[in-house]
Amino acid sequence: MFLNRKKEMKSKKVNSAILLMYSPDKKGLVAAVTKFLAANNGNILFLEQHVDSQEKAFFMRIEWDLDKFKIPRDNIGNIFNKQVAAKFKMKWQLYFSDVPPKMAIFVSKFPHCLYDILSRMESGDYNVEIPLIISNHQEIREIAQKFNIDFYYFDKNNRNRKIQEKAELKLLKDHNIDFVVLARYMQVLSNDFIKKYPDKIINIHHSFLPAFAGARPYHSAYKRGVKIIGATSHYVTDALDAGPIIEQDVIRVSHADRVSDMVRKGQDLEKVVLSRAIWYHLMRKTMVYKNRVIVFN
Repeated sequence: MFLNRKKEMKSKKVNSAILLMYSPDKKGLVAAVTKFLAANNGNILFLEQHVDSQEKAFFMRIEWDLDKFKIPRDNIGNIFNKQVAAKFKMKWQLYFSDVPPKMAIFVSKFPHCLYDILSRMESGDYNVEIPLIISNHQEIREIAQKFNIDFYYFDKNNRNRKIQEKAELKLLKDHNIDFVVLARYMQVLSNDFIKKYPDKIINIHHSFLPAFAGARPYHSAYKRGVKIIGATSHYVTDALDAGPIIEQDVIRVSHADRVSDMVRKGQDLEKVVLSRAIWYHLMRKTMVYKNRVIVFN
């Protein structure tokens, strides 16, 4: 019954194309894009735009039904570039809803975010493929096996880090991975690794940084009597934990909360914030511009 429901959900989905674009702000941008689609019998499903008046930059996400669209999908990008994008000096990306992205998950000891991601995939919430899970702890292997996902263990230290990362990157390439999620992966990625996946590595961490850094941030926060704890999900850059932010949220705590209560609330929040960030990325609703993320509704 579960499999039939997943098939039913997939069968109801419209086969669509999504264009993400930005350019210097100029009159006629929206008209040019919509005219291009209308001229080729494109039925617009969603359209959202944003103008950053300070940067004088224009951003747009538009999705349209490919049914009866005149241009073959393999040629949409070329024709759009010639007829529209080049004229307005647009930077653009084209995606198709029937091509699920391939996601790799990196995780260390704490499995709460991993379980949440896998359950959302199994329930059909995420249109994504997860070919592999990578960890620096063997305990995660059992979870991967429960979900029939290939597991790879890489023990890392300062001496073997470059060798291990090279092997990890080969795995990602062999599996045609589109993006990576660090589901509480307590290892720092090298700049060489990050450059292979620009704006395609999503991280999650508590929002105690930089005030309460270290291995026991909740204990430090408890001693200070903090009243709000939070979580931040962002794209990874070479600046540690300072990449462009995709999603954030907070929850209140009080003097009555023990450290264990704060950890539980914090981990629940991490799951929710990371799930939202992944959803936005999967739905092609994010655009990175100068270390900021435009998130379309």
